[in-house]
Amino acid sequence: MWKIALIIFLISFFIFFAIMLHDARTLWSGFSFFFMMICLAFFVLVLLYRYSEWLSLHELAVGLLVMLFLLIMVFIMAFPIILIFTLFVEGIRIIRHEGMKPTNLLLMVCSILLGIYLIVWPMIGKLVKNTFGTIVYMVISFSIVYLLAVFTMYSLSAILNLVHLRKRRNADYIVVLGAGIIGKKVTPLLASRIEKGIELLRYNPNAVLIMSGGQGPGESISESEAMAAYAVDKGVERDQLIMEQQSVSTQQNLLFSKAFMEKQKPKIIIVTTAYHVFRALILARKQGMNCVGFGAKTKWYFTLNAFIREFIGYLSMTWKIHLFVIVAVAVLILSYRL
Repeated sequence: MWKIALIIFLISFFIFFAIMLHDARTLWSGFSFFFMMICLAFFVLVLLYRYSEWLSLHELAVGLLVMLFLLIMVFIMAFPIILIFTLFVEGIRIIRHEGMKPTNLLLMVCSILLGIYLIVWPMIGKLVKNTFGTIVYMVISFSIVYLLAVFTMYSLSAILNLVHLRKRRNADYIVVLGAGIIGKKVTPLLASRIEKGIELLRYNPNAVLIMSGGQGPGESISESEAMAAYAVDKGVERDQLIMEQQSVSTQQNLLFSKAFMEKQKPKIIIVTTAYHVFRALILARKQGMNCVGFGAKTKWYFTLNAFIREFIGYLSMTWKIHLFVIVAVAVLILSYRL
């Protein structure tokens, strides 16, 4: 039995490895990783069963395993509460630091909605008696669980696309995506992106640094001009810089930067803030760009809030396929209940 479990785990590992090697910029990377972890857990359980006689003779090993199992179970059971509490606390922090803007309320809203789903929603299910109400309840329940599952896969995929074993990529171009500036001055968030681009340039000295960003409201110059000036002050040579000055969105950042690339099938690194990397990579993939993404760090409370915005942005890009899944399941539920 343990050999079968090992084979299943190895198959899942090679599937995960193949997806990461071919193109990690899809939710399949997160899903394959999740599946691999399940297979690993199954393999470990089979091993424990296989060597249960040996374990029974070693009380210390049994005690450690039981303690580990209990810790895992406590964490799993407490995780929803921990998550709600974390979102709520970080939601308060971002409001205190960034102000009472609608976009800054996302963490607070998510924590409240999760609390309602975990506490109130099961109570509503007990009150539903008629067939129509049951169908509606089941469809809404599936939709919530499905979106939470998609969010989990999106999160795993985003994390996996931030993990790099090496910074030396023999890159031809390093594209730093712009963000808002104040007058002519780069913000700390944008500065961290530029610093990351400069760091990667040291590992890829033959690359050209493309600063991408147009001029927005309240900005005296284009973002790319301010970014280039910042990079020059940090020691980057002018001949290693290109300014893309027309874009006003991430999609345009990538599209207009691509127009400056003269090499055939160039090796590209995209640099942006960590929470934004995965969605930028998805957009780059749609444009046929062969690239990897590196993330610049920012404050934790801001990262959490912005990451949820990024996920909402991803849903707006892919809403048709998710709507299709939900409608298809709703039809199945309807045909089963009726």
